[in-house]
Amino acid sequence: MAPLLQSSQPWVEKYRPKQIKDVAHQDEVVRVLTNTLETANCPHMLFYGPPGTGKTTTALAIAHQLYGPELYKSRVLELNASDDRGINVVRTKIKDFAAVAVGSGQRQGVYPCPPYKIIILDEADSMTEDAQNALRRTMETYSKVTRFFFICNYISRIIEPLASRCAKFRFKPLPEEIMSNRILHICNEEGLTLETEALSTLSSVSQGDLRRAITYLQGAARLFGSSISSKDLISVSGAIPREVTEAIYAACKNGDFDLANKEVNDVIAEGYPVSQMLAQVLFFLHLTYFHCHCQFSIDR
Repeated sequence: MAPLLQSSQPWVEKYRPKQIKDVAHQDEVVRVLTNTLETANCPHMLFYGPPGTGKTTTALAIAHQLYGPELYKSRVLELNASDDRGINVVRTKIKDFAAVAVGSGQRQGVYPCPPYKIIILDEADSMTEDAQNALRRTMETYSKVTRFFFICNYISRIIEPLASRCAKFRFKPLPEEIMSNRILHICNEEGLTLETEALSTLSSVSQGDLRRAITYLQGAARLFGSSISSKDLISVSGAIPREVTEAIYAACKNGDFDLANKEVNDVIAEGYPVSQMLAQVLFFLHLTYFHCHCQFSIDR
């Protein structure tokens, strides 16, 4: 086993891109934000899209490239899912941080250090509507000295008065090839070997979420060593085994209600959530249907 496996640092953080240019598969977002960094005049921003596509990484990279390690802690406030983001926090912690002005910007080496602070609100779509309305007023009042970066999966859950004050950046789902390349890079760095089919299994159980895929990979490495199989990855992910999903799908397709009922009850008895079972069956149906549909079109 590679020595690095003993490290307690999450690989999600260890291999997080440190600069905007290193964010994968978001070319348009990277292009626009690179130009923005050159002027150091950032607007309020709203990053939205599926989980694990680079939204938080991009927001953190912007802040680090603007302020560098010395000013980062004093100029940037991060609030994530573990923090209370109700209306009281908006009225106290966020407002207090936003209200304090900073000195005129003076470049420090390669860092522009603009004369404003940044508040990064991860999973902003989980904030209550009252909290979002209070935040809108805070944005209006302190826009000269504070910029807000909102990160969410569902832009529809952000109230329009808040969204309309931001430059919006949509993050695209990551193709399997992009995810695979990143996973193989980490495996190479950590001295891991993925057995046949393990890479596609990891892509499947993580459902396009690179952050989740890296977390599963690290968990499997800790539990099973440097040689990782598909079975290992399914075990750490808590996913329902593929053969079980296929059996449920086959029973439904053949109209065998009794068999389908038995398979479903067996899955529930094993302690798997029904929502997960449905999600995996639908995912399998999606793959099967589109594969057959595309093959039929090609054959014609």
